[in-house]
Amino acid sequence: MPSPQNSLQRSLSDLGVARPFSARHLGLRPADVAAMLGLLGQDSVESLMRAAVPGGIRTTVGMDLPAPVSEVEATAELRALAASNNPAEPMIGLGYHGTITPPVIRRNVLEDPAWYTAYTPYQPEISQGRLEALINFQTMVGDLTGLPTANASLLDEGTAAAEAMTLVRRANRKASGPFVVDADALPQTIEVVTTRAEAMGIEVVVADLTSGLPEGELCGVLVQYPGASGRIIDPRAVIAQAHERNALAVVAGDLLALTLLEAPGVLGADVAVGSTQRFGVPLFYGGPHAGYMAVKKGLERHMPGRLVGVSVDSEGRPAYRLSLQTREQHIRRDKATSNICTAQVLLAVVASMYAVHHGPDGLRDIAARAHRYAAVIAAGLADVAGADVVHADFFDTLLVAVPGRAEAVVAAARAAGIQLRLVDADHVGVSTSETTTSSTVVRVLEAFGASDVDVAALDAVVAAAGDAALPAALVRESEYLTHEVFNTHSSETQMLRYLSKLSGRDYALDRGMIPLGSCTMKLNATSEMEPISLPGFADLHPFAPAEDAPGYRKLIDDLEGWLCQVTGYDRVSIQPNAGSQGELAGLLAIRGYHLANQVEGAPVREVCLIPSSAHGTNAASAVMAGMRVVVVASNEDGSIDLQDLKAKCVEHSEQLAAIMVTYPSTHGVYEETITELCDLVHEHGGQVYVDGANLNALVGHARPGEFGGDVSHLNLHKTFCIPHGGGGPGVGPVAVRAHLAPYLPTHAQHPEAAKRAGIGPISAAPYGSAGILPISWAYVRMMGAEGLTTATSHAVLSANYVAARLDEHFPVLYRGENGLVAHECILDVRGITKDTGVTVDDVAKRLIDYGFHAPTMSFPVAGTLMVEPTESEDLAELDRFCDAMIAIKGEIDRVAAGEWTPEESPLRHAPHTTRALVGEWNHTYSRTEAVFPAGITADKYWPAVGRIDNAFGDRNLVCSCPSPEAFVD
Repeated sequence: MPSPQNSLQRSLSDLGVARPFSARHLGLRPADVAAMLGLLGQDSVESLMRAAVPGGIRTTVGMDLPAPVSEVEATAELRALAASNNPAEPMIGLGYHGTITPPVIRRNVLEDPAWYTAYTPYQPEISQGRLEALINFQTMVGDLTGLPTANASLLDEGTAAAEAMTLVRRANRKASGPFVVDADALPQTIEVVTTRAEAMGIEVVVADLTSGLPEGELCGVLVQYPGASGRIIDPRAVIAQAHERNALAVVAGDLLALTLLEAPGVLGADVAVGSTQRFGVPLFYGGPHAGYMAVKKGLERHMPGRLVGVSVDSEGRPAYRLSLQTREQHIRRDKATSNICTAQVLLAVVASMYAVHHGPDGLRDIAARAHRYAAVIAAGLADVAGADVVHADFFDTLLVAVPGRAEAVVAAARAAGIQLRLVDADHVGVSTSETTTSSTVVRVLEAFGASDVDVAALDAVVAAAGDAALPAALVRESEYLTHEVFNTHSSETQMLRYLSKLSGRDYALDRGMIPLGSCTMKLNATSEMEPISLPGFADLHPFAPAEDAPGYRKLIDDLEGWLCQVTGYDRVSIQPNAGSQGELAGLLAIRGYHLANQVEGAPVREVCLIPSSAHGTNAASAVMAGMRVVVVASNEDGSIDLQDLKAKCVEHSEQLAAIMVTYPSTHGVYEETITELCDLVHEHGGQVYVDGANLNALVGHARPGEFGGDVSHLNLHKTFCIPHGGGGPGVGPVAVRAHLAPYLPTHAQHPEAAKRAGIGPISAAPYGSAGILPISWAYVRMMGAEGLTTATSHAVLSANYVAARLDEHFPVLYRGENGLVAHECILDVRGITKDTGVTVDDVAKRLIDYGFHAPTMSFPVAGTLMVEPTESEDLAELDRFCDAMIAIKGEIDRVAAGEWTPEESPLRHAPHTTRALVGEWNHTYSRTEAVFPAGITADKYWPAVGRIDNAFGDRNLVCSCPSPEAFVD
């Protein structure tokens, strides 16, 4: 008779194991897979992948990744990593400050999939909520900086300053000479600007501006306001001197300080840049944070990034849209104004809602409190022997002279739970913030040597003095945030309803499939997202001592190592905080390698070959890396023309630096000739840059570092599940072979001493957007090697299934050797347009009536739709999309048959709003055909506006909040 214990063991084993996470991530069930393979005539997923992926690139080496764990186990591991970090009270400053994310915003924006799973608002009719939030952001920045036009965010303050430098150069043809940077600018800003300038051949002069500009010509000047040391100089004199020399003035301003200090635009600045981090965005160990830029009138069209504007819809009502954006790079390529094609939308929304929630009075109170606490500390230090505050004028930052005692003071503060800035052996920096309290003040003063601190007495003294530490000539008099939106939503009830109203106007992955080619809109699992809000990840300052960040160090080491396994490269840097920045980092590594191996007297290797079908960012990034772009032709089937490539390699052999190639190709095909291409470029001394935008089609099956790549950037916001967040945040790690590793990004304040000197930083923080790395870590940890490989297979299966179902209705433009596509397919609408007049825009807008976000329009080929279904969609959703497309083709056939003209068809009037249900009806199609083409359902998505008039918006550029009266019928 079996023992009770053995019986219990058998009973427990019969229960089986928990369902693996991969089964949650993958949308297809075994029966779905079998049905889809049957349509494709394939015996198995393995046979499909053998037919699709060229044999010459298939990897024979498995990915050495840890065995996958469950969601519960991964969550526990991440909680342990977060708990091992020591956020303390961050008083280091340098552009990163403690802040409080209002819970209503944290829960209903930052942690809400209606906001974080949305795509970039290129389909404005279904993005009105996000666009309104972004125009609030622009209005907030424009008001606080005193400049009329602000963009809808940049990546961080350092890169925003670098973009301002290039803006100054291209916008001001009258001026020549170096770009002058304030010696009291944030040190990371100086570094990023210098790194960017060196590659582009721009001279940078770092100068003390307290006595004015240095002599000689200059193209522009950047003034930090207030300075990194806390000092506040009146920028008017420097600005006036710059203007006298035909140069432009850039002011890097602290937005919270600008609620008390006069606006840069009022002081004469041409451009203002900075960060919105302290407007409710967690520190995140350096990011993601929304940078900002605002410009004077006349500079709008030189701005990088995105600009939201107001236009009108088909019914004449106001509607928001992207007015200008560097998506133009796909047309202008090496002539583009910037390589940035993303932003920090989710974080910009948080910052804008912080201003909406607090309003001008609330922001002013927060700023005044931070200033008051800094003044309290300064007053207290007056009684501490050997501790002298260097600058009498300050906002929230003190530079304290403590000869020979700086390390001891910082150590004492750290022991008391406070992180101060060690400036040098004799100076300590102290920065107050929204999170500073009376208890903080006591501990800071005690760290400097004070005893028996009477905070109440100090507080009373400073309260009586008011803003005495602010220069009287710079106290703000101009108004800001006067628009109704910033003066209405002070209660949580009002705020919650406003956020809900806006999210309801958008279409995100929480509603349905977003089949965008080249963008990989897949599941962003809740278990991956939750850990980013843990205090150990969210509240750590990027310049905290390394010993305070062991959890981050372990997480980053793990992720960089896992990405090496996935890609076949030897080293990875996760510093680039966008794909565009990863591109630039990879090209700078190539440039550094060639310069280090330059033979005296030999031509400089500066030519970068770029196929005509490549992503537009490639050419812009190459120019920014100091390279000269030479275009390689494409064949009719979209593949690279190898004969033209050979000719270009021979022509530029001695100057060849690199080729940038996307694999699978931008046309969604596995090109058989990729290894031949790599060998050819290597023979002529060049390096191979493999754009990782389409890595979702390779993971587990092929590794760029094996089949010939020297460097790749990876889009963690595509392949590795960081959500798009409405157009940002992103992370674009750069992966390299060993010979390029010495030229990866460095940072003077990097926690690792070996990474402080070298090529320089790509982003403002040593680890870029570290705060969202737990998402990708969790994805890899829970999927494991087999799960990641299966995800790729299912993505390719889904794309081929869609291509097979739709080919007879919308021809698939490109296919590989065996008639298969990769993870995406291009549907050709050009013939339909020629025959019927129905355009790709009509199809895209009509899809909204069927309850879908459109695929990618007119990229890489005008008049086409690029579809990427991803591995996360189930068969029912794939069929719903295919059915919608087939139904739309049926409507087009009615146009072709003469039943409707294009102008009278539901396609041209799409999308239809709720207004189509009431009032007069003058169309030749019925109301039901208009608004319920897929059948009547209670769950129908209704767009907030009709089709938007883009031409009107371009002619009438309005980029700040319109008055409420504009929305009255």
